[in-house]
Amino acid sequence: MRRTKRVLHLLILGVLAACPVAVCSQDSLWSPVTVENRDLFLGAGGTAMRPATNRVHFIKRETGGNNLKYRIRDARGRIWVAKIADESRPEVAANRLLWGIGYHTEIDYLVPSLTIPGHKRYQNVRLEARPADVKRGTRWTWDQNPFLGTREIQGLKIMMAFINNWDLKDDNNAVLISNGQRRYVVSDLGSSFGKLPIASALILNRIDRSVGEPVDFINSKFIHGFNDDGTVDFAYKGKAKELLKGITVEDVRWIHGLLARLSDRQIRDAFRAANYSRSETDLYHRALRNRITELSVVSRTTVARTADPAG
Repeated sequence: MRRTKRVLHLLILGVLAACPVAVCSQDSLWSPVTVENRDLFLGAGGTAMRPATNRVHFIKRETGGNNLKYRIRDARGRIWVAKIADESRPEVAANRLLWGIGYHTEIDYLVPSLTIPGHKRYQNVRLEARPADVKRGTRWTWDQNPFLGTREIQGLKIMMAFINNWDLKDDNNAVLISNGQRRYVVSDLGSSFGKLPIASALILNRIDRSVGEPVDFINSKFIHGFNDDGTVDFAYKGKAKELLKGITVEDVRWIHGLLARLSDRQIRDAFRAANYSRSETDLYHRALRNRITELSVVSRTTVARTADPAG
């Protein structure tokens, strides 16, 4: 009996040693997908979850955050958080691009026009689902999570620079729990697709920035080149810009391999889903194709790293 217990103990230790924490605990940030088959117009919710806005019931006003939000129930009885802000359209487009390459996201849709009873009619309202079978856990942080050191988290950081999301505060991250699985998502992506602030310092971080402005986005820089240690030098100047330090060519190669599989139609669909005009969609499509090309150039580059003086 004692020997049997010892054998079982050793087997358990062996499994724990061989199984990464993120896998054993069913934590997930990203999943491999067939990128080419993803519908970036409908996103994670697909057709089945599209909100029925022909009849809406007001539940309450949501508190917290800087934007106007209401909790509502649609005609099918589904609960949504309606966000009325300049961030609504860029948030939906960013959500679609992340979901398209395998990152977990919220389920959301952009409604061009919505009347909320007891209030008024709003334009370009983002509806974010609150399914009954999904529990919202604690926030996760960029510097403490189960995925540190993985390609998935490094790729997600690159994606934040890719879409010019200048608000990388931990409060914008969420853990969604369903069927025993914890899915880590960047829940608030609204500060994207515009101009980065002039600097990352606290006060300067609020100056000369924008969201959802295609001309600002297409005129902004993405990658400067390489640092002395061979890591990639991003032009990112948003909040927590230190997160973009230490990104390697291998990290870039991995995320480029996913983004390069997106078709022109898929990229355009992400912005059509966010109710951007055809001309605005054209600008965003061109800007993103240029950025994917920049990633391609970096991924093909061999960089000699400077030796560590400490030896």
